[in-house]
Amino acid sequence: MSRADLAVVDTAAARPNPLWSLGLLRSELVTTFRRWRTVALLGVLAAVPILVGVAVRIETRGGGQVGRGGGEGPAFISQVTNNGLFLVFTALAATLPFFLPMAVGVVAGDAVAGEADAGTLRYLLVAPAGRTRLLLAKYATTMAFCLVATLVVAASALAVGALLFPLGDLTTISGTRISFADGLGRALLIALVVAASLAGVAALGLLVSTLTNSGIAAMATTVGLVITVQILDQIPQLHALQPYFFSHYWLSFADLMRDPVYWDDLVKNLELQALYTAVFGSAAWARFTTRDITA
Repeated sequence: MSRADLAVVDTAAARPNPLWSLGLLRSELVTTFRRWRTVALLGVLAAVPILVGVAVRIETRGGGQVGRGGGEGPAFISQVTNNGLFLVFTALAATLPFFLPMAVGVVAGDAVAGEADAGTLRYLLVAPAGRTRLLLAKYATTMAFCLVATLVVAASALAVGALLFPLGDLTTISGTRISFADGLGRALLIALVVAASLAGVAALGLLVSTLTNSGIAAMATTVGLVITVQILDQIPQLHALQPYFFSHYWLSFADLMRDPVYWDDLVKNLELQALYTAVFGSAAWARFTTRDITA
C-alpha cells in the first residue's frame, strides 16, 4: 500500500462518522441517567411538588387562604386551590432558584471532572470521537438532563394537582379566562422555557469541570457559583449589573400566563442564556482541547 493510500486510511479513521457520534451521545445519556445520583436528584425534584401540594391542601382544609396573590413567581400558590394546574407553575417557581440549578450543577460539574477522577477520560479520548465531539456530547447530555428534570417537576406537580385540587378553565394573570387545554399547553411551554433557562448554568458547570480532575470539587464549585450569583442578584446596590446575571430573568416564565403574552423579558432571558452558553462553552472548549489528559 502506497503512502497516499495510507494517508487516506488515516484520514478516514480520524474522521468519525455521524452514526458514531450519535452512538457517543447515546452512551453518555445512558450512563448519566443510569447513575443512582441522577435518579436521586430526579426523585428529590419530584418530591418538591408533592410537599407543596400537601402543605397547601392541609393549610386550606378548613377554608383558609394561602398566599397573597399577585400572580407572579411563587404567588401562583394562591391560585392552586382553585385549579390544580397552578401547582405546576408554583412548583417550577419554587424549584428554579435552587433545586433545579443545584441538580444541573451536579451533573454538569461531574461531566468531565468525574471521568478524570475515575480514570476513564483517557480511554474515552482513545476512541475516534475527538475532544470537541466528546465535549459537545457532554453538554448535550447535560441539557437533556435539564429538560428531563424540568418535565419531572411539571409532571409530578400536575399529578398531585389533579389528585388534591379541581381542574378546569383557569384565569390568567391578566384576568382573562382560558381553557384547560390552553393552560396545559402553556404549562408545557413554561417547562421548556425553564429548561432553556438552565443553559447558562450547564455551560458554567462544564467549564468548571474542565478545570479540575476532582468531580466533587467541580460540582461544589458550580453550585457555589450559582448560589453566589443569585445572592448578588438580590443586592440593591448592584442593580446596574443584575440584568446581566444569568439568573436575573429566570422567573420571567410567569409572563407566559399573561394574555397577551409579554415577550420582552422572556426574549432577554433566552438571549442571556445563549450568550452565557457561547462564552462559557467556548472557554470550556479552549481549556479541554489544550489540557494534558493524565487521568
